[in-house]
Amino acid sequence: MSTQAGLHWPSLLVAIVLMLLGSIAPVYLADAQGQASHGLATLVFWAMSAGFVRGVGFIPRARIWRWLFSGWACAIALAFALLVRLSAS
Repeated sequence: MSTQAGLHWPSLLVAIVLMLLGSIAPVYLADAQGQASHGLATLVFWAMSAGFVRGVGFIPRARIWRWLFSGWACAIALAFALLVRLSAS
């Protein structure tokens, strides 16, 4: 079972932006009191991981991993991260 995936630029670009944002300005992963928001960080890191995995063209064979690291999972995790971030401010 061999499938050619190729680069998925939207996912890869999201992953790169999240990586740079987390490295340059980690304050965006904190809550209103300045404490680390573990829920927000988990969602951001999931979106970043899914973005890198799908972005470089890797598609896992197992169905659960294929879904957890898909472009859709990246978008869903990013949307929930934005909701968490906006509701905390």
